[in-house]
Amino acid sequence: MKKYVLVLLTLMAVLPLEAQIRGSNIQVLVQPDHKDWTYTVGEQALFVVSVLKSGALLNGVQVDYAAGPEMYQDIKKTVTLKDGTLRLTGTMKQPGFYRVDVTAHVDGKEYKGACGAAFSPEKLQPTTVMPADFTDFWQNAIKEARNISLEPTKRLLPERCTKDVNVYEVSFQNTRWGNRTYGILCVPVKEGLYPALLRVPGAGVRPYGGDVYTASQGAVTLEIGIHGIPVTMEQGIYDNLGNGALNGYWEYGMDNRDKSYYKHVVIGCIRALDYIAEYTPWNNKELGVTGSSQGGFLTLATAALDKRITFYAPVHAALCDHTASLKGVACGWPHYFYWNKGKGMEKNIACSRYYDGVNFARLISEGQAGWFSFGYNDDVVPPTTAWATYNTVKGNKEISPYQATWHFWYQEQWDEWEEWLLRQMKISKKEKFLE
Repeated sequence: MKKYVLVLLTLMAVLPLEAQIRGSNIQVLVQPDHKDWTYTVGEQALFVVSVLKSGALLNGVQVDYAAGPEMYQDIKKTVTLKDGTLRLTGTMKQPGFYRVDVTAHVDGKEYKGACGAAFSPEKLQPTTVMPADFTDFWQNAIKEARNISLEPTKRLLPERCTKDVNVYEVSFQNTRWGNRTYGILCVPVKEGLYPALLRVPGAGVRPYGGDVYTASQGAVTLEIGIHGIPVTMEQGIYDNLGNGALNGYWEYGMDNRDKSYYKHVVIGCIRALDYIAEYTPWNNKELGVTGSSQGGFLTLATAALDKRITFYAPVHAALCDHTASLKGVACGWPHYFYWNKGKGMEKNIACSRYYDGVNFARLISEGQAGWFSFGYNDDVVPPTTAWATYNTVKGNKEISPYQATWHFWYQEQWDEWEEWLLRQMKISKKEKFLE
């Protein structure tokens, strides 16, 4: 019997490990000769390409590579690496990013690596123009929406609550009667007044779990969706909507500033702040907003339009500098004018300026603290746009690039972000998060 128990315990320990797949035995590394991946305009960068198998150089591997300004690479070649390495050089005559993409072909499979080297990124400037009535347009839209009462709903989610945090699905009206924003509200169980954090979402259609961790540290958190549907349904419903009615929603109405899908999305963020102010135990002091990708754009928009925001943290912010591609410069997701060069899209170009993260960044106040982070290998949100947006902001701001990341986070980046948010809320991080 004792032997049987030991075998059972061993199987319980081993089986979960067998289900995990991490990384690849084949690695494609593209390494610059400057540790910070940063050069001055006119300087030459050296890139060392290595293809490894089990940590050792792989001989005789065929690779395709493309090199040049990001999104406009003008060098494309196929070569065979006799000893698994390749040395390339590149430079820029103006501020920007020189990107090298490498695809290795091994045993019928493709493995990719990249490096985006920065050239005087602190000098990058955006191309988009701010419309003369940009501020009036948005303030009038907010004023009109506030003529509609929030009419909030609130439903406890017992299965998500912890001993320290109560979790609710909430909703409130947005731009018109019946048009609602849904989210997950997390409130510390202990009575009192707390700093508050609004979390805004990246692109897509999905359910949300709420920021229970930050709430457990001593904050009110509200994580919202943007599509006017409950955020606690089965995954299949969101999949169907994402592949159906909401497929490509970021392009809906982008030829008319009043009909753009993002109008109600941005206003929904402001109304979420109204909800926090009126219906949660917010301390009326520290109030922040954060999000990544599309959520990075919404972070900039929310901070720009509502001065109750005291801190904001956009991570690899999308929807920035849409018109850059019209000048042959890398543009932000969703790359509206990259493929068609903007031909016959004059209305879309004019509309895009009202939904450009750069123009919102121009309105952020010096008293609002900002933390920006992104990757130099990101091929969804080009670092050219991320740096140009950062350079636009005046006042209290920090930048923390994680050069080797693509459109994802490193754990260290996530930890730095979370710790920065807690500092802004004057919260001392607890040693352990107890369910």
